[in-house]
Parts: sequence; C-alpha cells; structure tokens
Amino acid sequence: MTAPPSASIAALAVLAVAALFAIGLLVRMALRRGGDRIDSPEEAASAAESALPRFAARNAVVGADGAAALVVGEDARLAVLRRRGRRHAVHEIGWSAVRSTAGGIVVETGDRRLGDVALAGVDVLDVRRMAP
Repeated sequence: MTAPPSASIAALAVLAVAALFAIGLLVRMALRRGGDRIDSPEEAASAAESALPRFAARNAVVGADGAAALVVGEDARLAVLRRRGRRHAVHEIGWSAVRSTAGGIVVETGDRRLGDVALAGVDVLDVRRMAP
C-alpha cells in the first residue's frame, strides 16, 4: 500500500521547515562567533570602566587577535580583559602580574576562572607607552 499523495506532501513540508530551521540555527551560530573579539581600545576602556568601581580609563591596548586587552586607569590601576562570548571578563591586577614573552605580554591574574591572559603581538614598549 502506498501513502496518499497528501501525506507525502505533508511529510515533505515538515522536512522543508526542519531544514530551514537548521540553516537558520547555523547562520545564527556563525554570526554569534563574530562577536568573540575585542575590537578597539575604546571598547576595552569602556568595559573596564563599567566593571570596576571608580575606574577611569586612561589608555588601553588590545592583543592582535582581539582575545584580550590591558587597560590603565588615571590612578595607575591596571585591568585585564578577556572576551567571554558577548561579555567581557574584567579583573584588576597589579603591575607585577604583567610579564613579557616572545609571543607578547602574559598577565598572571591569579584567578582560576580567568587564568593567565595572553596579549598576542603586544610588547613591552606598548605597555610602557600606556603607563602614567
């Protein structure tokens, strides 16, 4: 026995809707991944000012890959940012936590959740230019 033509048309319609839904989900996931960068020093400075009390950003530097940033405040306080999805993880650190490596600057945050933060392509001169 064969299924009536209306049943096979309904099954095709359900499959078409499911395929469209899957394509839409993939597009949304692809667009969401584009927001995983810190795009500018201004964005980093704004995020640090929002996250830390009485923090007034003076200067900021963003790693070449956009994964992290370092922000210096007017009062010489230092903040490190790492992008977590659409949000920023911000942590205030001391100057002694910043060290130079061959690949860039590494910040030892001392925070288990944040871990050590690498700023690719940022060198010691970039950090010295930021200092008050």
